[in-house]
Amino acid sequence: MNIALITAGGIGTRTGQIVPKQFINVYDKPIIIYTMEAFQRHPEIDAIYVACLEGWEGFMDLYAKQFGITKLKGIVRGGKTGQESIENVLKVIAEECSPEDIVLVQDGSRPYLEPEIISANIETCRLHGNAITAIDCKEAMLETPDKISSVVSYDRETLYRTQTPHTMSLKDMLALHEEAKAKGITGSVATCTLLIECGHRVWFVRGSDFNFKITSKEDLMLFKALIYVLEQEKRS
Repeated sequence: MNIALITAGGIGTRTGQIVPKQFINVYDKPIIIYTMEAFQRHPEIDAIYVACLEGWEGFMDLYAKQFGITKLKGIVRGGKTGQESIENVLKVIAEECSPEDIVLVQDGSRPYLEPEIISANIETCRLHGNAITAIDCKEAMLETPDKISSVVSYDRETLYRTQTPHTMSLKDMLALHEEAKAKGITGSVATCTLLIECGHRVWFVRGSDFNFKITSKEDLMLFKALIYVLEQEKRS
């Protein structure tokens, strides 16, 4: 089986909204549902599990039923960090699925995920043992410890910006989290950084500029504009 593990345990205060960002409505549909629909529609995805912000589990369940997310198999309370949230869901998946099943970890606030990226993640994971979605770095990259100045630059041709999904087999992802515990790594930013911090090689899948993460008001505006344009194209 191929399983989507969607993280939706954050609050997202930078969007300036009252509700958590994953539950913000865009054209009468919560952002998290756009994310879930990408996996619901994909023929290779068999199940969806969500790490949910505490207290919002009921809303998640209601929205999933309202929008026909029939592949949703579990809503799990998120942890204090992204790493902990993923681990919480992995424990539930391990009770219900096979160790050889493939798990794709997706940010709940990346609501426009193209099917080709999902397919490529599954294929690359089968070939190499993991898959990390990433895109080229187009900007000049500078290092700044103080956030106000810099004297160090990096060659952007050697840099990638990571997105999600991050994909591994269930058994390998469980083993990775156990390895991280043994090494005292508790707050890694994402599965890709956890792999690197534990000394593993990662393998890339090409992402998309549309697969951006909503973290700010500007991101929310961009997503609204993207959906509007796509809807207009469908009607023309």
